[in-house]
Amino acid sequence: MKLVYTNENLFLVANARNILEAHRIEVLLKNEFAQGAIGEISVFDAWPELWLVNDADYEKAIAIIENASSHQGAAEWICNHCCERNDASFELCWNCQSECC
Repeated sequence: MKLVYTNENLFLVANARNILEAHRIEVLLKNEFAQGAIGEISVFDAWPELWLVNDADYEKAIAIIENASSHQGAAEWICNHCCERNDASFELCWNCQSECC
């Protein structure tokens, strides 16, 4: 297993997990509840971590996470099918699951 992503914010780690699982990359979330142990263990040892089950997925997983991170500050898009606004990081419409643009 290889560590693919870690952050002090559990929400960001869980989001990365959801993105990778949507691409059919199997991951494990470690330290999900470890922040309650801060003081007994190092702060950095309590950060949530995302680990790949299959090491062969490492390069693909890194590329996917970097791509998702690069959409920050990008423009929203409007679905051509249902006219719903979507965040730039969405590849599919959250409302009707149609592809971007």
